[in-house]
Amino acid sequence: MSAVNTVINPATEEVITEFAVADTAAAEQAVDRAAQAQRDWIALPMAARRDALLAIAATVDAHVEDLAGLESADVGKPISDARAEIGGVAECFRYYAGVIDKILGDTIPVEGGVDFTFREPLGVVAVIAPWNFPLPIASWNIAPALAAGNSVVVKPADLTPLSTRRFGELVAGLDLPPHLVQVVSGPGRTVGSVLTAHPSVAKVSFTGSTETGRQVMRTAADTVKRITLELGGKSASLVFADADLDRAIAEAPGAVFGNTGQDCCARSRILVQRSIFDDFVDGFVAAARGMRIGDPKDERTVLGPLVSAAHRASVQSFLPPGVEATVAGEAPEGPGFWMAPHVVVDPDPSSRIVTDEIFGPVAAILPFDTEDDAVRLANDTVYGLSGSIWTNDVGRALRVARRVETGTLSINSNSSVRVQTPFGGCKQSGFGRELGLAAIDGYTELKNVFVKTAV
Repeated sequence: MSAVNTVINPATEEVITEFAVADTAAAEQAVDRAAQAQRDWIALPMAARRDALLAIAATVDAHVEDLAGLESADVGKPISDARAEIGGVAECFRYYAGVIDKILGDTIPVEGGVDFTFREPLGVVAVIAPWNFPLPIASWNIAPALAAGNSVVVKPADLTPLSTRRFGELVAGLDLPPHLVQVVSGPGRTVGSVLTAHPSVAKVSFTGSTETGRQVMRTAADTVKRITLELGGKSASLVFADADLDRAIAEAPGAVFGNTGQDCCARSRILVQRSIFDDFVDGFVAAARGMRIGDPKDERTVLGPLVSAAHRASVQSFLPPGVEATVAGEAPEGPGFWMAPHVVVDPDPSSRIVTDEIFGPVAAILPFDTEDDAVRLANDTVYGLSGSIWTNDVGRALRVARRVETGTLSINSNSSVRVQTPFGGCKQSGFGRELGLAAIDGYTELKNVFVKTAV
C-alpha cells in the first residue's frame, strides 16, 4: 500500500489534502526519465530553450493567485507575501531565460597554441526544497539548472508540497521535452535518499537544516556529486549609534519576524551600540506590536502561524521558565499553531537563544560598546548566512562588512535576496551560491580545450 502525505493548514489545523507519495522505485524511474529529457533539452537551439523558460515565467504569471493560495494555505504564509513571492518565481525564470546565450568561456594565453574553456551542463540535477519558502527557493535552482542545459527532479518538503506540485503540473503542460522538470513527493528516507545516492544524478541542491545537510554530504560523497547547501543561519544586525535610528527600528522587526521567523536569513541577533540601546529596544518592541497577526487569507495580515504543532513546540522550548521575554503582540486564540513575537533583552551571549537557530518569532537584542565588540559578537556563531550593518559612516560600513563572517550582507537594509546577485552562506550555513550569474557555475562543468598551433 502506498504511503500517504497529509497536508495540514497551520492556521486552522484542518486537512487540506492527502495524496500518495513516491516510493524508491518511482524516484529511481524519475531520475531515469530525467536523463533522457536532458539529452533532448540540450539538443534544442538556444532560442528554443530561452523561449521555454519565458513560457514557464508566463505560466507562473497567469497562475499567481492559484499558486499563492496554495503556498499560503500549507505554509500559513500571509497571502500578500505569498503573492509577491510567486511573482518572484516568474521573475527568476525570466532572468535565466536571458542568461542562456551568455554562458561564456575564456580564451587563455598559452605557449604553443590556443587554449579556451566551455561550460557544459552536468546532466540530471536534484533539487531538495525547504518548507518555509517552497516554490521560490525551488525556482532559484530549477531556473539556472535549466538555463545551463540540465534536467531537474524536485523533491518538495512533506509539510508544504502543494505549490511546487501544482507548478510541476503546469510545466508538464508546456511544449517542453517530456519529464524535463519532475516533481516527486516523498519522505527523505525514500525519495531524498534516492536523489542523493543515484549515480545518474550529477548534482544535489539542498536547502534545509544543517544537520540534514551533513547527511546529504555524506550520501553524495559516495558518487562524488556536486552539491550546493543552503543551511541554517543565526544572522546578526549591527546597529551603530550613528545609524538612522528611526529607520533601523522600523525595519528590524520584519527582518526577524517575517514569515513568523521561519527564515534562515532572519536577523534574530540584534547587536546595538550601548548609547542607543534603550531607545532601540523600546522602539523595536513598539514596532513589533504593530505587526498584525492572524488569518493568512486577510490582506492586512503580516504574521501567520508557525508551520506545525511540532515546530511551535520546538520554538517554545527556547523560552523555558526563567527566561524573561517581552511578548510583542497577541496571537489569535483557537485552532492554529500561533505564536506572538518574543523579544529577549540582553541575554547571556552563550545562551541557546543567542547561539542556536530558533526558526521562529524570537529576537535577542544585545548591547555592544566598540566596533571590535560588534564584530566579535557577530562572528561568535557557527553560522554565516546573512546579516545587516546599520551606520551612516561609509568607511565603517565597508570595514565591518569585510570583517563579518557571512555570505550575504546588507548595509542600511535588511534585504538578502535579489535574482541578479549571488546568495549563499559560509561556515555551517553551507556553501555554493544560488541566484545571479554565479549560480551558473554550480550547474556547469568547466571544460578546458588546448589546440596546438606550433609547428
